[in-house]
Amino acid sequence: MKMQSFKLRETGLNRFFGPLEARIMEVLWSAEAEMTIKDVQLKLDEDKVMNFNTVMTVMNRLVDKGILSKNAESRSSKYKPVVTRDAFMETQSKELTYDLIEQFGPLAVTHMVDALDKVDPELLDQLEQHIKLLKKDR
Repeated sequence: MKMQSFKLRETGLNRFFGPLEARIMEVLWSAEAEMTIKDVQLKLDEDKVMNFNTVMTVMNRLVDKGILSKNAESRSSKYKPVVTRDAFMETQSKELTYDLIEQFGPLAVTHMVDALDKVDPELLDQLEQHIKLLKKDR
């Protein structure tokens, strides 16, 4: 699932989601089981009072976006993420990388390599090893 927007000036999940969507996803990703809207609302209420209908609307929008699945059970529905947090971040980072390279070509690659060296020199070594493996498999 490719997210339709990416907010450059935000951090973490807020780059892909609105603030409430991000909080809801964190609650659901940290849960060990499916949760009802009420369950999520109660978890969110630990921070501040959250309206049930607002939580319901946002969760159903996340279902429509393909981020959550909804399982109807008797009088209430249970929700769970379609993928793990790690799988979501993996997919989004891959999509962003492809988009950057498609739009900016060699400039994007050059800037990524420069950023690796500035952020964590060990990542540059990992990249070098990965490139060697890719070349070997050709």
